[in-house]
Amino acid sequence: MAKKDHLIVGVDIGSYAVKVCQLHKTNHGYKLGAIGSATITPGAVEDGVLQNPDEVAKTISELFKNLKIKSKKIGISISGYSVIVKKVSLEKMDDNSLIEYIKNEAEQYIPFDVDDVYLDFQKLPQKRDNSERVEVMLVAAKKEIVDDYIKMLNEIKLDVVLVDVDGFALENIWESVSGKIENVALVDIGASKMNINIISDGISVLARDIVVGSEQLTEQISNILDVDYAQAEKIKLGIDNIEDKKSEITNIFNQTCTQWVLEIKKAIDLYAANNPEKPLQSLVLSGGGSKVNGLAQYIEEETSLKVISFNPLSTMIVENKKFDSSYLEMIGPEMAIASGIAIRKSPF
Repeated sequence: MAKKDHLIVGVDIGSYAVKVCQLHKTNHGYKLGAIGSATITPGAVEDGVLQNPDEVAKTISELFKNLKIKSKKIGISISGYSVIVKKVSLEKMDDNSLIEYIKNEAEQYIPFDVDDVYLDFQKLPQKRDNSERVEVMLVAAKKEIVDDYIKMLNEIKLDVVLVDVDGFALENIWESVSGKIENVALVDIGASKMNINIISDGISVLARDIVVGSEQLTEQISNILDVDYAQAEKIKLGIDNIEDKKSEITNIFNQTCTQWVLEIKKAIDLYAANNPEKPLQSLVLSGGGSKVNGLAQYIEEETSLKVISFNPLSTMIVENKKFDSSYLEMIGPEMAIASGIAIRKSPF
């Protein structure tokens, strides 16, 4: 009898909130099992580093309990300065030689001591059949940071069977949901960081994390307009309109969002310079920051790319009695990374 595929539970631990997603694989696609989000104390996670593991562990435990998730096999993803993703060009060699070379020579490509990191790599397709070189996507994650997450999760009886990178989780869910192999820029804007992953012919060719996020916008609105955090969030999302402050709000949006767009354009320009024959077809926008009022249109105008606002839940099988459709529409864009982890099979 064939072994049933068991998917892991996706856990996305951000600086503002923890997101959890559980999916089930069916013959007709992915079915939503459980989904939820809970905010954490400011400062509990900073730039992808656990600062208050007890607080984060408590939040995750309560979330699993409230969502009635019984599975203990989970996946997480990391980002920020603790992980380096770099494309390197090497002399062509067989797979065993490549593994040995990466082990011995990785330090020249990464800013960490090789003994202090977990290493992984993926060979990229050759651009020319007769090329004497091979391109490799090298990933290095600081052991100390990864081990802290695993230790915290193990202490609440969760078994971490996968550690992914935010940008790659984003790639997995986009390709799975869209069913497309094309040249796209995936941009996920969280509270304190932005992930950019450019995909060409189904392969990640440029991945970077940038320390900017939608919390910047909330804080500036709160400070400049002298409103509390909750109201600043509503103004940011266009839920509250304050007509007499419209000019000030516009200035705040322009200054902050211009910085985001500049970072996006830098990545796009670098890709275009190296791949002039493979122009990008669209930009896929996700994350809580993607819901900022007018942002998608602004990015579209500035990059001249079609912007797709990505909700990974939109094509999934959903029991209407179990889930509120308006809640799923609201939370969907924030769940791109968690769902990108949740489509992965448990290795055992």
